[in-house]
Amino acid sequence: MFDRDRWQEIWSSLAKNKLRTTLTAFGVFWGIFMLMVMLGSGSGLKNGVTNGMGDFATNSVFMWTRPTTIPYKGLPRNRRYFYNNDDIKALKENIAELDLLAPRLEGGGRNSSNNVVRNDKSGAFNIYGDYPEWNLIDPTNILKGRFINKTDIDQKRKVVVIGKRVYEILFAKDEDPLGKYIRINGIYFQVVGVFTPKNSNMNFGGDKEESIHMPFSTMQQAFNYGNIVAWFAMTSKPGFEVSVVEEKAMKLLRERHKVAPEDDRAVGHFNLAKEFKQMTGLFAGINALIWIVGTGTLLAGVIGISNIMLVIVKERTKEIGIMRAIGATPSKIIAQIISESVLLTTTAGYIGMVVGVFLIEMIDRNLPPPSGRDTMFLHPNIDFQVAVTALGILVVSGIVAGLIPARKAVSMKPIDALRYE
Repeated sequence: MFDRDRWQEIWSSLAKNKLRTTLTAFGVFWGIFMLMVMLGSGSGLKNGVTNGMGDFATNSVFMWTRPTTIPYKGLPRNRRYFYNNDDIKALKENIAELDLLAPRLEGGGRNSSNNVVRNDKSGAFNIYGDYPEWNLIDPTNILKGRFINKTDIDQKRKVVVIGKRVYEILFAKDEDPLGKYIRINGIYFQVVGVFTPKNSNMNFGGDKEESIHMPFSTMQQAFNYGNIVAWFAMTSKPGFEVSVVEEKAMKLLRERHKVAPEDDRAVGHFNLAKEFKQMTGLFAGINALIWIVGTGTLLAGVIGISNIMLVIVKERTKEIGIMRAIGATPSKIIAQIISESVLLTTTAGYIGMVVGVFLIEMIDRNLPPPSGRDTMFLHPNIDFQVAVTALGILVVSGIVAGLIPARKAVSMKPIDALRYE
């Protein structure tokens, strides 16, 4: 395999027509180069989308009320109803697969008037009434202080956790907001924490950094919501599909609020696990398409090499006849031709792979840092196993490309080869 004379002969054969060899090798180079670039780009797109989800619980489902569309038990269609505190207890007691349950209230937002004031500064921000469990479903980075806790809920404390943008608007630079008061719709609340979101693409009603969280029970009492719950966020226990929780919760809530079992529009719901599974399937499809296109491009280059090897074999017919006449075995001739093909294929392919990986690395280094929800392309990379697989494809391709010309070379009788003009 590593006979110096044979490799010198192989190199001499390929170097006889440098232009032809270069153009043939370029087909393989371009095929593996494009495969690397497409795989790296696909991983960058996937990383950008999944990074936007951060640590958000993907095994979660959300439910809210909508007007009924079917009359039921003497109640008219188009009836509006609301979830309530009793539903919280009912969901926990009747759904064994339920893990986290986070009721929520919301108000305010960009389209409202300035609902938050501190001294001479004000702004329109999203206000949420939450349980501590919300921070486990949609985690935040706490920059200062803390998030809502159970004691806040039990004692209905007038405390809030504010987003980073809220802090920047209402407070002076480097001012400590903890313990300070802000006025929300005329009621004073003490700031106990400042946060930034861990994810940017999962938004419910507006920019998370422009939102304020307060205890759920406090918001019900302070703003006269009574026992109303706007919507629920739920997750399933490990080992259970969240769709099971979804189905049981929808059935239970329909029964409790006298909604027709077949009225699918009366209970709004969003299954994030299902969407995440579809997204994962989409990226798997994109990855498969990349492999098909990239491998097809590479195959075109390999076919080009096989054709050129056939031409080379034809040009060397008399030389092969002489080798056979002086005792060269068919296996030695086959090995030499396949070696020429493998050398050409792997050299061109390896260069293409190195250039492709280098380009992806340069793109990664020169990408701007992630900047919120607009980051859709992040950290493109080539997996090591993918590189090993590509090398394996190159070697196999080189063998296949040289096999047909090699068999043709040994199929001719030595005497006929010597007579060939």
